[in-house]
Amino acid sequence: MCELLGMNSSKPAALNFSFAGFSERGGRTGEHRDGWGIAFHEPAGCRLIIDDRPSIDSPLAHALKHNPVKAKNVVAHIRKATEGEVAPQNSHPFTRVLWGTTWSFAHNGNLSTFRPAPDPHFVPAGETDSERAFCYLLAGLRRRFPVQPPSRAALFIAVQTMAAVIARHGTFNFILSNGDFLLAHCSTQLHYVVRAYPFASASLVDCDLQIDFRQHNHLDDQIVVIATLPLTTGEQWHRFEPGELKLFSGGAPLAVHPGPGSDSGSKPLRLLMSY
Repeated sequence: MCELLGMNSSKPAALNFSFAGFSERGGRTGEHRDGWGIAFHEPAGCRLIIDDRPSIDSPLAHALKHNPVKAKNVVAHIRKATEGEVAPQNSHPFTRVLWGTTWSFAHNGNLSTFRPAPDPHFVPAGETDSERAFCYLLAGLRRRFPVQPPSRAALFIAVQTMAAVIARHGTFNFILSNGDFLLAHCSTQLHYVVRAYPFASASLVDCDLQIDFRQHNHLDDQIVVIATLPLTTGEQWHRFEPGELKLFSGGAPLAVHPGPGSDSGSKPLRLLMSY
């Protein structure tokens, strides 16, 4: 199986500490040697870096650790191939444009029986089940909301509905972002940690590296890091429930609840902060 890494922050932030541990799993502490990639959602657009080499041996990954990129939303992936050859076009994250915005997506799991009808607007460039699932999600959103993006709550419900359909075909852990917020879905295992005041010190599980976040953050900074398995000790990681979809914005998880008097999703929904 592959592994996932994501970040959602209240301000542009660097993910280099977490990425340093995560990249070790791409060939040294883990078996995910079939490529890696990372998408940074910056104000000017989405910057995508992909490589079909193991992250532990990749000059691009090495450069990234020493020249961190700041962004509010980041989606990263290390691959252990199940479908599709080891090639750049099969490395996650995948990106596509919907409603004039670039979306990024990375998946952990296997969906060998998922063969949806092709959509002319979102055609996979590679051979992976993961990219097929991504195209299916975006095509479904476009059909539901053809003119403009819906509210976050309506989009959440739509993604939740489609994710449940896809998950019938296998394991569907994924991270999806449009640069404004980040969605994460758990089929088997996924974890997250909130880094906020008063902050803590943490040590990476996969290499000998420690950090005191109090020395690197302001009082109003808030960051969520999502990973397949916890990357650190010394801070509290929360486990997703199987089948759970979470939305993160501003460095915090948001809970979707029906609005007053709502029935069957026909009335407005509201998003509440959830810590």
